[in-house]
Formats: sequence, structure tokens, C-alpha cells
Amino acid sequence: MSVRHFLTLLDFSPAELSALVDRGIALREARQRGEPSPQFPGSVLAMIFAKSSTRTRVSFEAGMAQLGGHAMFMSPDHTQLGRGEPIEDSARVVSSMVDVVMIRTFGHDIVERFAAHSSVPVINALTDDYHPCQLLADMQTYREHRGSIAGRRVCWLGDGNNMCNSYINAARQFDFELIIACPKGFEPRSQLLADNADRVTIVRDPREASRDADLLVTDVWASMGQEAEQQRRAAALAPYQLNADLLDVAAPDALYMHCLPAHRGEEISAELMDADASVIWDEAENRLHAQKALLEVLLSDTRRA
Repeated sequence: MSVRHFLTLLDFSPAELSALVDRGIALREARQRGEPSPQFPGSVLAMIFAKSSTRTRVSFEAGMAQLGGHAMFMSPDHTQLGRGEPIEDSARVVSSMVDVVMIRTFGHDIVERFAAHSSVPVINALTDDYHPCQLLADMQTYREHRGSIAGRRVCWLGDGNNMCNSYINAARQFDFELIIACPKGFEPRSQLLADNADRVTIVRDPREASRDADLLVTDVWASMGQEAEQQRRAAALAPYQLNADLLDVAAPDALYMHCLPAHRGEEISAELMDADASVIWDEAENRLHAQKALLEVLLSDTRRA
């Protein structure tokens, strides 16, 4: 049996993704009731971080502990990955000693090469191209508050970055319409747009893009590695701030999300970030529950192999 990985949302079928979201909801409810879930005692998750993180590290490390296993933090500064060892060699060695690997890095080719030579499941915890784990949390949050997102209208505001790319995949897998509001030069990957032209549209006017939207989503204007471009990006993306004016033209019960960390007053107004009605904090917590559901599936598949 071949090893199963989670590098983008397209690695799971729509039905499997929906089941993951439902399981994440059940795990959140079980934790709120104080019910333990140590299904995988002795299992080890290797967490390889080339990019810094708060939510990704805490959610995976806590999640693995709650499942009865152990999470091992690895950074390039303290491993041979940072001294030029080929990714393929590291993949063979690390995967021979652990049960699952999580990687947060720059180029998407890195997780693909690692997965190709790994004997255990590999999870993409963020690359420059995709952030599928965050989409599991976002889809769980929407379902918890508004039910199925199928057939809904979602508006992405700002940079066509890795989150935007993953929202395009989510539109396909969860069956919703996606409107992307961005200035010229900030579009997501052209091939993704072409492959999903039946449900993804670019609209330059953020107010028009937000009209009747059931969910509005944004992210920072300069991702990790783009800090030197912050000033230029801020000038170009300023009209695309997620704020109350856009919510006024969205659907009456529209939700809004941000994967964090956020810059209040830039890509999202401070008013929305700190509003009592915000689901952003549920969205952040759901990284834990959605990823526990994912770990359950991958570890269970490995046991059956």
C-alpha cells in the first residue's frame, strides 16, 4: 500500500475532506467536555520548521500530545537539513524513525521531494504555494457557525498568495463560488485560475467583489520572505482592506476570517479584529481540532498498511 500524504487539499476527495471537517467538530466538542482522545500512544510526529510559527507549532504539538503521542521540533539550524544534506536523504532517515512528518517551509517542491522519499505520511503545514491545514480549520469554522459552505459565495481580499491558492482548491473541493479581489500584479497562480475558471473569478473592485458574499477572507499583505516589499505592497493593497464598509454590502449573516498573525489597520481593520462577533479566534483554535482529525486518518491508514 502506498503512503498517503497531505500536501494540498486535492490529495483528499471532497467526501474525505467533509468527513475531516465533521471529525474536527466532534473532536472540538469532545475536548470541551473534557474527554481525552489518546488513540495513538507512542506515535511520533516530526515537525520540520524552516519558517517561524505560532499556531502551527502549538496546534500540531498539542494535538499530537492529546492523541497520546509525541511531537519532535526540528529546525534547519539544529539539523543536517540546514547544512546541505539532500532533502531526499533526510526524508529516508527521518521517516524511518517516526510515524508522520509535518513540514513548514518555503518552496512547495521541498515537501513534494520529501514526500516522494518518505516511508510515512507527510503533511504540508505551509509552503509558499499552499496552506491546506489552514483551510481545514476555515472550513470547519464556517460549518460550525453557518452550516455547509457548498453553493455559498466567498470573497478573498488582497494578495493572491498561498492562502488564496488554497482557497481556490477549497472552492473546487467544497463546492463554493470564489471571488478574488486583488490589484493587477497580485493574482494567484495562473494555472489554478485556468483549472477552476468555472467557479473562480477575479474582480478588481473590492466592494463589488464583496457584494452578497457569505464569507470574506484576507491575509497579511507581505508573507514571510517578502518583508522588504512591505511598503510597495501596502500601497497597492490598501484599497482591499477587510472592513465594515465591505461587510455592509456582504450577505446579512456574512462571516469574515483571517488566518493570523494580523496587522490591525492594514489588511483588516482593528474594529473587525476586536469585534465580539468575530470568529477569527475560533478559526485559530480549529487548527488544533482539524489537524487532530487529519493525524487520526493518516496514522490509522499507516496502521492498516
